[in-house]
This record gives sequence, C-alpha cells and structure tokens, in this order.
Amino acid sequence: MPVAPALILGSTSRYRRELLTRLRLPFDVVAPQVDESPLPGEAPARLAQRLSLAKARAVAALHPDAIVIGADQVADLHGEPVGKPGTHERAVAQLRSMSAQTVVFQTAVSVVRQATGFEKSLCLPVRVSFRALSDADIERYLRLEQPYDCAGSAKSEGLGISLLRAIESDDPTALVGLPLIHVAELLRQAGLDPLAA
Repeated sequence: MPVAPALILGSTSRYRRELLTRLRLPFDVVAPQVDESPLPGEAPARLAQRLSLAKARAVAALHPDAIVIGADQVADLHGEPVGKPGTHERAVAQLRSMSAQTVVFQTAVSVVRQATGFEKSLCLPVRVSFRALSDADIERYLRLEQPYDCAGSAKSEGLGISLLRAIESDDPTALVGLPLIHVAELLRQAGLDPLAA
C-alpha cells in the first residue's frame, strides 16, 4: 500500500492551521519566506493569488515530495487592498471606511507538489456587507476582540459577525482564510483524499 505524501501548510496563520485540522489529516506547518509587498497597481485578487502561489512554491522547494498548501487573503474595498491593520488606530480607520460598504475578501489558495509537477491555484471572492457602524460600535468591538492580525479588522468567526449585514460565498470557510471545500478538492487532485487517508 503506497504511503500518503506528507502534507505541509505553508502559513504562519493560526486561523488557517485551525481550519485545516477539520480535514483530519496530519500536517506540518512551515513558515514561507516570501515578500508580501504588492506590486505597483496590482489588483487585490491578483495579489492574493500571486502570494498564495509564492508561499506554496517557497515551501515546496524545501520539501519537494510533500503536498504544500499556500494561502493568502486581501480585502478589496472599491478596488483598493485593505490589509492587516496591526494597530488600533489603523483598525479604527479601516472599520470607519467599511461602514455601510461591501468589501470583497479575495481568498486565494494554492497546492503544489514539486516532485510530481502538480501546481494549482484559485482565488475565491467573498462579498461581505458591513452594517452602518458608529464610532462607539467600532471602539467597543476593537476593545473586546483586538483583531489587529486580520485583514479588514473584523473576525467573522467571532464577535466581528455582529458588524455585518450579509456574507455571500461559495465556501463558508473562505472568509476565515482557507476555503476548505476547494482545499479538499485540490488535495484529491494532488493525490491526497481526506476520506481515504
């Protein structure tokens, strides 16, 4: 019986790590060494897909026999990328700008197995409509959840859901950062079926 290839998540995100455990496959985590700076004029969806593939390729180069997952997410507000705020002040500014707006979270995932030449990448848009937010709403939310490591400053899997009016997506896990429906399909194509492992 052939031995299943090793699975590696090329990401430092604890949210992606938690999501991938749902597939009940053993996996390692390796931090990809990738410059995440956007290129001049680069559209958010293109940026997310380029970075997800760069992360997967960087880790696959070190582990050519493994199946490597890379992922990236960029929030898109009227064509402008919205990244991780990092600070309270930037999070306030982000949430003010997204109040009563629809933001498209571009979630990209790539799966690479260098030994077999397998490489596939996709980008899944998630439309998120924010309700009208008062400054008091924003301050209270940020004090309670401190989502400074999340693109767009809101955790939909936590209290951030209270900031929203609607979420439109083909994959409910995409907004958290790893679209598991699509990941499972890409893994099957790469030779690792979560239900057969």
